[in-house]
Amino acid sequence: MTLGLLDLLDFNVVVERVKQPMSVLIADDSPVSRRLLEAVLKKWGYQVISVASGAEAWEILQKEDSPQIAILDWMMPGHSGPEVCSLVRQQGRRQYTYIILLTSRHEKEDLIAGMESGADEYLVKPFDNNELKVRLGPGRRIIELQAELLQAQEALREQAMRDALTQLWNRRAIFEILRREMARCRREGTALGVALADLDKFKSINDTYGHLAGDTVLREVAGRIGGSIRPYDAAGRYGGEEFLLILPGCGDQEAVHTAERMRQTIEAAPVVLPDGELPVTASFGVTSLPGGYEGTPESLVRLADEALYQAKSQGRNRSVLVPFS
Repeated sequence: MTLGLLDLLDFNVVVERVKQPMSVLIADDSPVSRRLLEAVLKKWGYQVISVASGAEAWEILQKEDSPQIAILDWMMPGHSGPEVCSLVRQQGRRQYTYIILLTSRHEKEDLIAGMESGADEYLVKPFDNNELKVRLGPGRRIIELQAELLQAQEALREQAMRDALTQLWNRRAIFEILRREMARCRREGTALGVALADLDKFKSINDTYGHLAGDTVLREVAGRIGGSIRPYDAAGRYGGEEFLLILPGCGDQEAVHTAERMRQTIEAAPVVLPDGELPVTASFGVTSLPGGYEGTPESLVRLADEALYQAKSQGRNRSVLVPFS
């Protein structure tokens, strides 16, 4: 299974939308019918959007924030109700749209054709409000169940993309973010900063205090790093005691400044262990990809790693820049 950050964000959008008051699209070329439906649906607590043609309905249903329920008249200008149903089902979107067809047709063949076009329910005109309410009930349940399913899938995807110990992005996820940000850097002509951080003398911490203490140090440092970045930056556990930082919009100096701020945050306070307090420092290797330049994630990380090696060689607990060339 391929897990993508953008997929995860899509899930968040769908789930957050379902938490809001449920919205209904009414598409009917009769102004009287539209007004009557609007009044009763608003009374029941729905958000309502109404249009007078199938073409307008289809335009709205293509949007990311389209209503979760659609009530479509059979005969409308632009597209008929069944035609709109077919178009919606052909989209294959993650978010399900529950569709009710309104029709004055009583023939069994017509009703079968409407359902085969992708409608979930139908109402034969004239209908009373209680009948409409009964038809809406399954739609609400389907959408709410889908929201629960999406939340469960989101949790699994989130778990698969997070490092279990630090809760930062794991190696695969942070590399995916780096590839995405490099593509945006080339497309938009903006710089992209990359920093590789490594805890100083971490082996001696494990050897002296034990691996549980080492895990505590990693979690605490990860929390300090995560609390020091901007909302659109990304931090991931690259491996062992190394962390990879992705800094969109940062050239050389901005990236070094950010790395220095994180280094000082890590150094500022000791990590509290059951047996006492432990001072912790980190070294940072920094580089940046200038706007519009080509490169690979591996080549950019290699430069950051070269800079990190220099930081270690120069005495640790410092940030060193190796410019992109």
